Amino acid sequence: MNMHRPKSLLLFLAISALLLLQMLSPNHALSQAAKAAPQKAGAASTNTHSSSGTPATSWQQVPIPPLHQFKPQEPRRVELPNGLVVFLQEDHELPMIDGVIRIRGGSRDEPANKVGMISLYADAWRTGGTKSKTGDELDDFLESHAARVETSAAGDSTTIAWTSLKESFDQVLPVVLDLLENPEFRPDKIDLAKRQIASFISRRNDDMDDIAQRESVKLAYGADSPYARSAEYYTIDAVTREDLLQWRQRTVVPNNMILGITGDFDSAAMESTLRKAFGGLPKGEPFPKSEIAFREPKPGIYFIAKDDVNQSDISMVELGIDRHNPDYYAVSVMNELFGGGFSSRLFPNIRTKLGLAYSVGGGVGTAFDHPGIVRSAMGTMSGTTAAYIDALNHEINGLIKGGVTQQELKKAKDAILNSFIFEFDSNEKVLAESMRYEFYGYPLNFLEQFRAGIEKVTPADVDRVAKKYIHPEKLAILVVGNAKDFDRDLATFGKVTPLDISIPQKAPGMGSK
Repeated sequence: MNMHRPKSLLLFLAISALLLLQMLSPNHALSQAAKAAPQKAGAASTNTHSSSGTPATSWQQVPIPPLHQFKPQEPRRVELPNGLVVFLQEDHELPMIDGVIRIRGGSRDEPANKVGMISLYADAWRTGGTKSKTGDELDDFLESHAARVETSAAGDSTTIAWTSLKESFDQVLPVVLDLLENPEFRPDKIDLAKRQIASFISRRNDDMDDIAQRESVKLAYGADSPYARSAEYYTIDAVTREDLLQWRQRTVVPNNMILGITGDFDSAAMESTLRKAFGGLPKGEPFPKSEIAFREPKPGIYFIAKDDVNQSDISMVELGIDRHNPDYYAVSVMNELFGGGFSSRLFPNIRTKLGLAYSVGGGVGTAFDHPGIVRSAMGTMSGTTAAYIDALNHEINGLIKGGVTQQELKKAKDAILNSFIFEFDSNEKVLAESMRYEFYGYPLNFLEQFRAGIEKVTPADVDRVAKKYIHPEKLAILVVGNAKDFDRDLATFGKVTPLDISIPQKAPGMGSK
């Protein structure tokens, strides 16, 4: 066995031994302790030095280059003679093609005595299949092609969306057309959807966050508003298969639809395919926008008892604005500054300094085609409920008094603009936003206008919109929680109105609940 070692290895071992002896020496330990010890108060140096002895630059002095121009890949817009608007967005990263058709008319347009009809429609539309294939047969067909077709509903629209491999697109598109033109709404699938919705109704009061969200919307818009109504057992029972067929007949016409498609395709070839597929659909009556009246909520304190919890969910609400409002940009900056995130006023003041909140946020809501909701909301321990209301009132009054600083403004604008790009960091997201602008009648360059609008906001603008759109005397304050554990009686804030959220078993006027 060879006992000789290379000279380089012996040299390495010798140096290692010397370093170890130095580290174990008392003088070395004292030197390191002196370096680690904090300086005494008043002895801190104003100049920070790097290990090389040269002054280090404060992070606040690091130059930040201006943001690049935001130029996302715009989808190509095509309008067919029958009124169907098509957006084509090429994306060759993966061999996939995704599509969505948004159809005007949603839950805000359903009859008041049949609330939940549009949710039922969306569920049974896909599962009910078509005249030629059951929903289960469609499942098998789509699964064999690694594809998916789904239907859904919202307040102002219904949608049918699909995703497929590029090689399967020509097999999946006919399924979409068949569901558009020949939905069957089979009775067994309608009954299944009704049972599922009824199960959801039975559990809607289990979670206090869900309760606070639902009931605060009712306070803001009114319990009978199409934006706030809740499905009940009796409204679901009242829906018939004929209702669903009539809704389809009323809404599914090409001049009432917007089609968006993104993926691995050539736009010219895809346009030709879609013209052949959809161009023959007959034009119909455009779906009218519902005329919905809005009123200010009745201010006051509202309470919902939930005795099985040890915390409170609190919301303060009134009517907000829509995005057509010229103050939209200033309001967006104000929202970020006031309650938008970790660096806003609410989070460090109420959650960090006072330790009152699990979560906290607030601002003026902005919807696309109707007023949003001014909302400040948080969750806190039962024993700090009143203290939180005091703290939030203090912050709201401070915002209204004005005095927004240039530093606060810059931080809020930077937060919005630096995160803005991530909201549209894919062609799919840009396509979806373009479809929204088309749907609600906004200019298609609204995305580019947003950045310019945010950059122009001044401290005076924020002070002005805070006074204009936030009114403490008009706020409806909702508390969901366990009153026996509150730190102070809610009556100290004014008259308390208890809200009944029990689930009715029958329609009003048809007997007891």
